[in-house]
Amino acid sequence: MNRLTGKVALITGAASGIGRGIANAFAREGADIIVADRVPEAGATAVLADIRAHGREVLFVQTDVSSESSVSVMAEAALSQFGRVDILVNNAGIFTESLLENLTIADWDRVVNINLRGTFLCTRALIGQMLARGEGRIINIASQLGQIGGKSVAHYVASKAGVIGLTKALAREVSSRGVLVNAIAPGPIDTPMLDDESDEWRRAKLADLPIGRFGAVDEVTPTAVLLASADGSYYVGQTLGPNGGDVML
Repeated sequence: MNRLTGKVALITGAASGIGRGIANAFAREGADIIVADRVPEAGATAVLADIRAHGREVLFVQTDVSSESSVSVMAEAALSQFGRVDILVNNAGIFTESLLENLTIADWDRVVNINLRGTFLCTRALIGQMLARGEGRIINIASQLGQIGGKSVAHYVASKAGVIGLTKALAREVSSRGVLVNAIAPGPIDTPMLDDESDEWRRAKLADLPIGRFGAVDEVTPTAVLLASADGSYYVGQTLGPNGGDVML
């Protein structure tokens, strides 16, 4: 406990799922939180209540991470209220399915713009003030599919593989200047993202997983706390995989 006392963390896509879990875990460890999500504030009441229940300060900013202007507003609001952002978690993402032969340009652009462009825009908006202080943590939420691929999800796989590559490249740029950049590539986690999957898909995926079950959000959040805290001080450009054995490196 208290591993993040005095820190300010901004988490995109934090209204639900893994983002909400990370926001709650960071608040429990003592951080003040900026919740950035595309839903209106009314859709984020649960996570805001979680954070306040831990006695932490919280700011909500409705944000479209694929929009440069929206991200600029987000960064300005965060820095105006807190003066700095110590930890950035690029979690916002979407998942859709289509065979490549049927994939529209609009669907490709939507997934890549949110998952990869959004990670770039949010990082660019906040990394300058980290470098100016000589300290900061950036945690990018990728996916195990970005490591192993997947049928009918080429656009999603490409976006998450891009996040992993961006993580490595940026880590080489800024680690010597005090900013540590790493990624988390969860396996299939029981969040709303899985709700649209068919029973057939779920059965097949469960059969593939050595652990034989989907993960829980609370099995991902400790990895984020590790990377955000002093305990993660020697992790640079790494992709950590709470994935139930779906990927073994």
